[in-house]
Amino acid sequence: MNKIIIAIPRGRITKECKKILSKTSFAPDPMLFDKETRKLKFKSKDKSIEYIKVRAFDACTFVAFGAAQIGIAGEDVIKEFDYSEVYAPLDLNIGHCKISVAAVKSLIKKENPDTWSNIRVATKYPNITKKFFAAKGIQAEIIKLSGSMELAPSLNMCRRIVDLVSTGQTLKVNGLIEVEEIMKIQSKLIINRSAYKTEMLKIKEIISEFEKVIE
Repeated sequence: MNKIIIAIPRGRITKECKKILSKTSFAPDPMLFDKETRKLKFKSKDKSIEYIKVRAFDACTFVAFGAAQIGIAGEDVIKEFDYSEVYAPLDLNIGHCKISVAAVKSLIKKENPDTWSNIRVATKYPNITKKFFAAKGIQAEIIKLSGSMELAPSLNMCRRIVDLVSTGQTLKVNGLIEVEEIMKIQSKLIINRSAYKTEMLKIKEIISEFEKVIE
C-alpha cells in the first residue's frame, strides 16, 4: 500500500483542523500545529499516513496534481480552481465565513450599478468574481491582489473588491462596507479522484473517521 498524504492548510483554520485531527487514529505529529516550525512534512500515529502543511490557497492544487491524496480546503478555493480531479465529499463544519463584494462607503450613494456594463474589481478570486458579475450582465476587469485588498478602492484602483469576510471589522476600519454576499463558505474534505480509485478502502476508512469525529 502506498502512503496516503493529507494536505493541511496553514493559517486561520489550523486550530479548528487540530480539534478534528487530534481525535483520529491518524492524528499528526503535534509539530504540525506549531506556528514557529518551518517543517512542512509530518508523520502521524498511522505509519501509512503522512501530512504536509501548505498555503490554504494551494491545498486544492496539491490534491489535484496528486502530491497529496486527501486535503482540507475552503469552498472558496474549491470553487475558484474548480479542478475536475478533485471532489469534496464531506463538509467539515469549520472555517465558516463568506465571500462578499465590498465598496467605499462614501461612494455607494452616488452610484447606480444598474447602469454598469463593466467594472474594475480587485480580488484574489478572479474566476468567482467574473462569474458573479457576468450573471448580472457586467464584464469584470480583474486586478489580481493577494492581500491588502481594502486599500485598492480608496486609492482609485477599482470600484469594488471581492474578498473573504468574517467579522467585517477589516472592511469597517478601512472605510468599506459589504455590498453583496456572493457565497457562504466552510472547509471541506477533498479527495483526488485517481487516488480514490487505487486506494479506495484506505481512503474510505479515513473519510469514515472524519465523519465520526464531526458527528
